[in-house]
This record gives sequence, C-alpha cells and structure tokens, in this order.
Amino acid sequence: MLRQILTAIVLTLALIGPAAAVNPDEVLADPVLEARARTLSLEFRCLVCQNQSIDDSNAELARDLRLLVRERLVAGDSDQDVIDYVVSRYGEFVLLKPRFSMQTWLLWGAPVLIFLIGATVMLVNGRGRDRTTIAAGGNGLTDAEQLELAKLLKDRDRQA
Repeated sequence: MLRQILTAIVLTLALIGPAAAVNPDEVLADPVLEARARTLSLEFRCLVCQNQSIDDSNAELARDLRLLVRERLVAGDSDQDVIDYVVSRYGEFVLLKPRFSMQTWLLWGAPVLIFLIGATVMLVNGRGRDRTTIAAGGNGLTDAEQLELAKLLKDRDRQA
C-alpha cells in the first residue's frame, strides 16, 4: 500500500515538471494569442536543452524565446512571420522539425548518393573483371602461366 502511494506521488511529480515551464508572468491576457504562442513554442528547440521545445524547457534562453514569440504575436505578426524571425536570428537548428531545403536535402540525401556511387563503381569494376577472365581463357591465366600450372600439376601427379 505504501509502495503504491509513493509510486503515485513520484509519477505525479514527474508530470508536473514540463507543465511548469511557462511562468505565469509570461502568459498573455488574450487567450487566442496565448494559444498561438503555446503552439509556436512547441515548434522551437531549446538551444540549451536541445531535445526539448522552448515550451517544455525551464532554461533562461527558452524563457527569452517564449517572451520573444509572445512579443512578435502582440506586435501583429503571423505565425509564419514569427517562425521566420526566430529562424533568421538563431538559424534552422532552432526548429524542432527543420524545413525542407537544399541543406536538409544534402544532409539526408548525401549518404544515399554516396552508397549509389559506390555500388555503381563496384558493379562496373566487377563486370570489367569478368570480361578479363573470359578473354584470358576462362581462368584469368596467361598462356605462360597455364603452361607453368600444367607442369606443376604433372609433377605433383608423378610424386603421388
């Protein structure tokens, strides 16, 4: 019984942490703007924590970013304007879900491209060796090497 109560208390305290990230003094009076601010805050990465949104983080920089988002919304910016403004100041890394651009294409496409180039090179080299083997009589040996091999095999057979 005591164990269950302690478990319930620990779980309750664990759930309270992220909800307390937005301080009461940050909340906007207009509930519509506050809802937009909370939605936008979920899209930005805390540059200190890096795996949390600024809405979930208690870091000072996350608080500053939350206030910046709210300031931009109060000034009349659209959601996209706020995103563009924050990205212009902090770079694409501030977005939890990066936009598709040439940089992200290179980041995700380069390994596939390198693999395809390597596979093509291996395929071309492998086919080139097959032609050399066929041209050399099927086993890849020159005439002199074939004669030497035949001589060695004949000597081995005599000794056995």
